Amino acid sequence: MLKNIDPLLAPDLLKVLCEMGHGDEIVLADANFTAHSLARGKPIIRLPGVGMREACAAVLSVLPLDAAVAQPVTFMQVGDTPQGYRSALQRDVIGKMCERGDAEEGQCEAVERFAFYERVGRAFAIVQTGEMQAFSNFVFKKGVIAHALVP
Repeated sequence: MLKNIDPLLAPDLLKVLCEMGHGDEIVLADANFTAHSLARGKPIIRLPGVGMREACAAVLSVLPLDAAVAQPVTFMQVGDTPQGYRSALQRDVIGKMCERGDAEEGQCEAVERFAFYERVGRAFAIVQTGEMQAFSNFVFKKGVIAHALVP
């Protein structure tokens, strides 16, 4: 165990998050997600029994989101719903991100299912949670931790 590190961040997950560079993306996927067919050799980290709310909070406790892009958070649009619809889980995850200051509402973009799969193909890694709610998938683009320049 480490101080101030969420216990859900197991060593394999911490290693992947640390290895990611600025602009790399990580997928947090539900239990139904086609992780193995989309990963194509990329790391898959399993968090069985862990819900999406908890997994997102743990990852975002150490992962800075990319401030250089308009929408560093992408989530899968719930199938056959009107534009702008968000499930209760999606609203909760996005709401918590906004409360913690990780992202603003407008920085979160819904993406149609098959376009989301294409995005996953470019991701650095996939974290497959135990979340049973369908369409509960997110992509986070890693940013940088800014330090003041010393003159």
